[in-house]
Amino acid sequence: MSTRKQLKSMVEARRGMLVPGAFNALSAKVIEDLGFEAIYVTGAGVTNMWFGMPDQGFMGLSEIADHTARIRDAVSVPLIVDADTGFGNALNVHHTVRTLERAGADCIQFEDQVAPKRCGHFSGKEVISTEEAVSKIKAAVDARRDSDLMIMARTDAAATHGFEAAVERAQRFAEAGADILFVEAVTTAAEIRALPLRLNKPQLMNMVIGGKTPIFNANELAEMGYGIVLYANAALQGALAGMQKALAVLRDEKEVQESSGLVTSFAERQRLVDKPYWDKLEKRYS
Repeated sequence: MSTRKQLKSMVEARRGMLVPGAFNALSAKVIEDLGFEAIYVTGAGVTNMWFGMPDQGFMGLSEIADHTARIRDAVSVPLIVDADTGFGNALNVHHTVRTLERAGADCIQFEDQVAPKRCGHFSGKEVISTEEAVSKIKAAVDARRDSDLMIMARTDAAATHGFEAAVERAQRFAEAGADILFVEAVTTAAEIRALPLRLNKPQLMNMVIGGKTPIFNANELAEMGYGIVLYANAALQGALAGMQKALAVLRDEKEVQESSGLVTSFAERQRLVDKPYWDKLEKRYS
């Protein structure tokens, strides 16, 4: 079964599949190695980790396509790719779908913010009109060459127009052909519980550590009927914490030992980057 068919089956099961975000190929390999079933290629993570900048619309199509292709080569699980606003109008969305489909995406996410977008849990967001947003989702659906490629439609309207307006937009996106719905940055437990009752299509719930949405256990969200429970930047925040701890010890004590528990062992690092595979390949061609 293709990764696209796998993802579609897992999402439609609505069992609260946990999906962490990856910001590069190595983080994707760690996620797969730990047994997660799918990976989210995070625009915020790429922006933070590669540019050292906040999630405020600095990433372009070429950057996310390049990361998608590299991650696709590194892992075999399905990839959900964050395409922000589609990098322009409906025609740009069409081009974005073709580009990311070639790069190996199994699902592409589009949102309805005004460009330049910003993190869904930042203040100061604005959204485009419902009509323009619907047209962009239609363009995404029409552009895909493989019918198994899924289109995820995200709305940020809850912060600007209220919860009811966000639900209405999500329903319009479903009618336009979106396969997965994503109502971003809801702020109450009641809203989280209401969404699966209000919308028929499979949905993603975004658990942003430190964000505006209350954190629910993935098992609870599965019972509510969510298809995906996203932790887009848990790996990023964990990596930052690990780097800060290890480097603080290096700064203060002038050394870091492998036995400190602060760093992954040298052997484990080589295992994760498949050094034994490359050693065998080197012998074959020597």
